[in-house]
Amino acid sequence: MIAPEPLELTILMPCLNEAETLERCINKAMRSISELGLRGEVLIADNGSTDGSVALAERCGARVVQVMAKGYGSALRGGIESARGQWVIMGDADDSYDFSRIEPFIEKLRQGFDLVMGCRMPRGGGTIMPGAMPWKHRWIGNPVLSLIGRIFFKCPAQDFHCGLRGFSKQACEQMNLQTTGMEFASEMVIKATMKGLSIGQVPITLHKDGRSRPPHLRSWRDGWRHLRFMLLFSPRWLFLAPGLLLTLAGSACMLALWCSQLKIAGFVLDAGTMAVFGMAVLIGTQLIAFACFTKVFAIAEGLLPPDPKFARVFRFLDLEKGVLFGVAIFLGGGLMLTQALLFWREADFGAISYSENLRRVIPAVTLIATGMQVIFASFFLSVLGLKTSGRTPPETP
Repeated sequence: MIAPEPLELTILMPCLNEAETLERCINKAMRSISELGLRGEVLIADNGSTDGSVALAERCGARVVQVMAKGYGSALRGGIESARGQWVIMGDADDSYDFSRIEPFIEKLRQGFDLVMGCRMPRGGGTIMPGAMPWKHRWIGNPVLSLIGRIFFKCPAQDFHCGLRGFSKQACEQMNLQTTGMEFASEMVIKATMKGLSIGQVPITLHKDGRSRPPHLRSWRDGWRHLRFMLLFSPRWLFLAPGLLLTLAGSACMLALWCSQLKIAGFVLDAGTMAVFGMAVLIGTQLIAFACFTKVFAIAEGLLPPDPKFARVFRFLDLEKGVLFGVAIFLGGGLMLTQALLFWREADFGAISYSENLRRVIPAVTLIATGMQVIFASFFLSVLGLKTSGRTPPETP
């Protein structure tokens, strides 16, 4: 059997009951391919339509691939695997994206960009037609999630979740995309950024979709899924940043309360407040440990790319240094606890100043618990760093 001839472009549309708008989208895409003189195809990744979308697509000259696994991401992954084009331009089949204006995407792809993102937002030169985007998406969801994406991953895209985008099939294979739902859009941009692929941007116009039914997108549910995915792919922001903040702030406040109570704006901060700050230190150190655990595991499993800075830190902070550091913290706490016991003995183990004693005991037990966390975290990191099953993990303690 002769293999199908490779093509330059596949215009891919996921489809689930899009009969109302599918024909218009296919006709625009076919016209673009013809006008640009490309060897291309229109591919419909059908995800179980029951409204005649499949037959309609075939009558319009599109190729249809059935994707049994449910979900936006599943449909697109199945379509990308079946695409015959060197480049793929994907977009929704609801007529909100104008497939007759794909020439800027082709120009960027010809310039060598691995991923070309459409930008609907005015800050990136895009246009949103009246009624095309709900206010909570335009003013809350999209700006917030796009900002988080740029901060967490240093991604240049202004519109992190635009559904109209182009990419080379080779670059997509490097991304190793896995998600099945709406977070597929985030995964593609995040992995392209983390793997150092070149990302371009094209301003586009978002039109009001032509369907009479509600969209498949569920604002709060899918927004949370995008945010959750970003957090899981960024242990620095999920664990390390809050961990450092809690540890440093808690330690500074405990030190300030060590000698005596403080009065601030009419509030008296004493031993009870110190206990709260001690809790912050313990939670913070645990989050820092989680950040290290997650980073080592994710790099070893190929979920995150190798991090030279991270490797250098742990070449220096090996198991022995980690254990010694933890022991030093533990002993410091032990000495403070001994001092508290001696203070109690001076009172013949009877009643003593409650606040004064707690200002000794709370820092002591906090240091003892922190030291134990550091010791066992060092051992666990070394376990994660072991070479197992023929796999070479990142350099770790």
